[in-house]
Amino acid sequence: MRRLIATHEAGLAALLAALLVAAWRTDPAFVSWRVQSGLLPQIGETALLAVPMTLIVITGGIDLSVGSVMALASVLFGLGFRSGWPVEACAAAALAAGLLCGALNGWFVTRFRVHPLIVTLGTMSAFRGLAEGVSAARPVSGFPDTFLRIGQGWTAVGLFAALTLAGTAVLARHVLGRRIYGIGLGESAARASGWNVDRLKASLYAFSGLMAGVAGVLFTARRNTAKADVGAGIELEVVTAVVLGGTSIFGGRGTLVGTALGLAVLHEVRQFVGWRWSNDVLNLVVVGALLIGAVTLNGVISRRPAGSVEGG
Repeated sequence: MRRLIATHEAGLAALLAALLVAAWRTDPAFVSWRVQSGLLPQIGETALLAVPMTLIVITGGIDLSVGSVMALASVLFGLGFRSGWPVEACAAAALAAGLLCGALNGWFVTRFRVHPLIVTLGTMSAFRGLAEGVSAARPVSGFPDTFLRIGQGWTAVGLFAALTLAGTAVLARHVLGRRIYGIGLGESAARASGWNVDRLKASLYAFSGLMAGVAGVLFTARRNTAKADVGAGIELEVVTAVVLGGTSIFGGRGTLVGTALGLAVLHEVRQFVGWRWSNDVLNLVVVGALLIGAVTLNGVISRRPAGSVEGG
């Protein structure tokens, strides 16, 4: 399994290099440092959501509500600011709301043993509706420059890099990582071994909600707008990046390094399509094609004889 993952990641790295070479031959300006450094922060929120999503998918779950939680966090931040709260209090409220939403997802998944796809599909609609309702669909803007500067730099990308390094170490070296993989390989066996499966799964969904809250705050800073349609469709990009990175939709396999490479490939393809053709519809087709291709490849790999699990 380690060889399969290493081969997949090497293939993604080669694909990324080929994409950049093709882009350079087509339009050298696109691969310049000035353009690339300006485009990179745009993937920040997707990258932050991809970290917990990778861990959740490894356990055999999924969280489709991340975009809606982002929207709710953004709206609550904006409403707090409009009510005269300091930025720090607004951010705290947004993060608390994200954490609470994630914890609610985890509670439904573990308490009632409902499939995460059904749970988070329902909360995706509920959280988005709540964001629309409390904001009356009206955006809030005019935030202070000190706050806006957080979103204009590489804050989200830097946080993603730190989380990826820490998460990779946990998955590879810590007992928590073994248990995350073990749950994905066989939840019944994990329970029979005495592991507190429900607590671990609930913690991962709470973490996902917290990171969606962070992403909502950073998106608000980057766009200088808090509104209820923030993060619409971002769950598709997150899942595509995770699966493209080699994380199995059946659970038990995946790495954060692979997710980072999947994000890079997805980002470069989407940005180049937008740069070259300025066609949002074509971008949706490309993302959908990448997801179908990644799921198909995952299915082929998963049907191979299983060896040792990645990381142990």
